[in-house]
Amino acid sequence: MAPSASVDPGWHTFLLHSVEYARWCERNFGYFLHHVPNSKLRTQGLMVDVVGRIREAGFLVDDRLWGRAGECNPPTCCGDGPCC
Repeated sequence: MAPSASVDPGWHTFLLHSVEYARWCERNFGYFLHHVPNSKLRTQGLMVDVVGRIREAGFLVDDRLWGRAGECNPPTCCGDGPCC
């Protein structure tokens, strides 16, 4: 999955609450969805596919939050960057 620039900081924050995040993942995916920072995989095409899959699963998508792919490589994120 590739979150947008608006969604990625929320994902990082949610991960900090690991018990709640793990329960949410189990309820929604059936497994723990790990965060794997790798900007090489974060493209508009992949993000659009993620939005489509979210919709196919029956969830509502706020299009305002999915404008562009988020970058998540140190130090941008997952380190001392602005979205952590």
